[in-house]
Amino acid sequence: MEAYLLDWANLLLRWLHVITAIAWIGSSFYFVFLDNNLVKPKSPDLLEKGVDGAMWAVHGGGFYNPQKYMVAPKKIHTELHWFYWESYSTWLSGFALFTVLYLWNAGTFLVDKSLMDWSAGAAVAAALGFLVAFWLIYDRICRWFGFRENGERIVGVLVLIVVAFASWLACQWFAGRAAFLLVGAMLATAMSANVFFWIIPGQRKVVAAMTSGAPYKAADLAVHGKRGKQRSVHNTYFTLPVIFAMLSNHYAFLYTHRWNWLILILMMLSGALIRQFFVQRHGWRHGRAAHPWPWAAAGVVIIVAVIVGLRVLPQENPKKIATTDHSTPVSTGKSSKDSFPVVQAIITQRCTNCHGADLQFKNIRLDSEPAIRAQAQAIYQQVVVLRQMPLNNATGITEAERALIQEWAEAR
Repeated sequence: MEAYLLDWANLLLRWLHVITAIAWIGSSFYFVFLDNNLVKPKSPDLLEKGVDGAMWAVHGGGFYNPQKYMVAPKKIHTELHWFYWESYSTWLSGFALFTVLYLWNAGTFLVDKSLMDWSAGAAVAAALGFLVAFWLIYDRICRWFGFRENGERIVGVLVLIVVAFASWLACQWFAGRAAFLLVGAMLATAMSANVFFWIIPGQRKVVAAMTSGAPYKAADLAVHGKRGKQRSVHNTYFTLPVIFAMLSNHYAFLYTHRWNWLILILMMLSGALIRQFFVQRHGWRHGRAAHPWPWAAAGVVIIVAVIVGLRVLPQENPKKIATTDHSTPVSTGKSSKDSFPVVQAIITQRCTNCHGADLQFKNIRLDSEPAIRAQAQAIYQQVVVLRQMPLNNATGITEAERALIQEWAEAR
């Protein structure tokens, strides 16, 4: 029953997380679009009101006229809407999902004893430490270097180095699937922290100063706008890397590869480069920037290089694979029917801890011949093709045993 309820919690939290993430990313992309497409008006009445940029748009049968004030308008005539719950709800739902799926079952999902033989509690503490440590380091880099000459280039290079190191370290400490997700969560935490600690507080100070009636210096308020803009821009470049890291847990050929940390770094970098293409494209359309095609080309080249590097090369016949586990023969040389007892013995030894009488993850039970035969195709896909099971190879299945399951499944 516990596993069944956890599956439902996983599903509902994942659904909520995707919904809120769409809202946050959508609003983020929209405001980046606005910033790069607003044009300084020539109308005297708009200039007199302090409008720095404006544009016309049509959608859903109506016309819209967004206007941007660099500090704040002299008077706000309607209710002021704050964009922050999209960020907070995305992080909260994501952390809840991470807790239910990974932290609650840390011994299964976080720990890969072939990488790091530590307790579930230590792995949980280290995972949470990743989220906090990256935010502190990233925030300090931004504060130290962000507003110097060529500061954003310095910040970009340093953050790339920190993310690359964190990706490598995560893949040395945690199971590959968890490592990819953890790096994505690390970046997403920094994105939401940017909103919570800098963007929204800065905007609140500006609004308070503009509406209090007390004298203020525009230059003092501009500092908050400048810092908020900096962190907002960083968030838009983190977006595609985070989405890739979150989606990657469905593709075992990525996170189980021996160079998984390098794959993660390269794919996230390609996402940031492609995002730069879309950001700069708006400026290019208005003559403010060069054509951004080199950024997209660089991102695509990296993706193609990873695809080529991961291609499956012809291998030896699985029947010839050697094994140090002499308890199971390498190949039965028998029909599917005759080889079933051997396959059933493997599944009993390697799979029934999670899919047996006492526990049935994903409502799958494999402790009887009818159950195994009913799940034969799924077993083949998960054990042989995707190699996702046993999870993190916690039960130590051998290559020879995978080959036997492949032989049996293909001979059915």
